[in-house]
Amino acid sequence: MSSVTQAETQSSVLPEPVYRWISDWGEMVVDALMTLGDMAIFSWRMFVWMFKAWPRKGTILPNFYHVGVLSLPVVALTGTFIGMVLAVQSFVQFQNIGLESRLGAVINMSLVRELGPVLAATMLAGRVGSAMAAVLGTMRVTEQIDALTSMGANPIHYLVVPRFLACILLIPALTIMADFMGIVGGYFYSVVMLQIDHYQYLNNSRQFVGGWDFFMGIFKSFFFGGTIAIVSCYRGFHCQAGAEGVGRAATAAFVFSFVLILGIDLILNIFLDAVYAAIWPQGAKLF
Repeated sequence: MSSVTQAETQSSVLPEPVYRWISDWGEMVVDALMTLGDMAIFSWRMFVWMFKAWPRKGTILPNFYHVGVLSLPVVALTGTFIGMVLAVQSFVQFQNIGLESRLGAVINMSLVRELGPVLAATMLAGRVGSAMAAVLGTMRVTEQIDALTSMGANPIHYLVVPRFLACILLIPALTIMADFMGIVGGYFYSVVMLQIDHYQYLNNSRQFVGGWDFFMGIFKSFFFGGTIAIVSCYRGFHCQAGAEGVGRAATAAFVFSFVLILGIDLILNIFLDAVYAAIWPQGAKLF
């Protein structure tokens, strides 16, 4: 009897590789859920302080400058090349079917609805988000955040709220800049380099791109800006000790911001398309 029981017990135990695989995935899921809950609490505290007391001019204006003014060159350059690349990649396919005059509609529609907001947010996640995480991570490692707390200042109100306001207010403005420069770049390459008729290019753009398309891009950029600020500040506040911890916080801020931007973009596209179909079932433009 004892030998049969021992054989049954051994057969019921999982093999070591399978056990480790289940354990690793379970630990990963638990860590992700704990991080999500901790980030939700962090965001709630930030919103409470944002409505409780507006940041001082001396803390909010430098963040506006670093997020908005210093990001203009990279956003403008990125938008310009996006428009030109779209013209290059689309021209041959449209020429094969005799619709090269419709190139302006495709370029501008793609820019204002999708590529402009998403790529601008991605560039800003790399430039602004990583910088935020590195600065706050360095402050955490050097105990400057603890010093603020000991002096009676709330670190979330002093450090996080100004950065969140800068991102949520200025990233939509930078998205408009990226859209404008992309439209200019696509127009220049299509009309000047590819010799597409000027009137047909602009007329098709006007017919197929409406106010709702611009609204979609700008509306999504508010969520992208908030995501970049919350993820970057959270990673900086929970930075591990040492220079390696600061580097990991900056890298994690960009990676998680980029993944969340794509996920939020998908959800908002589904939601906004459903709203558009409900309000304008005939497909008419907003204006």
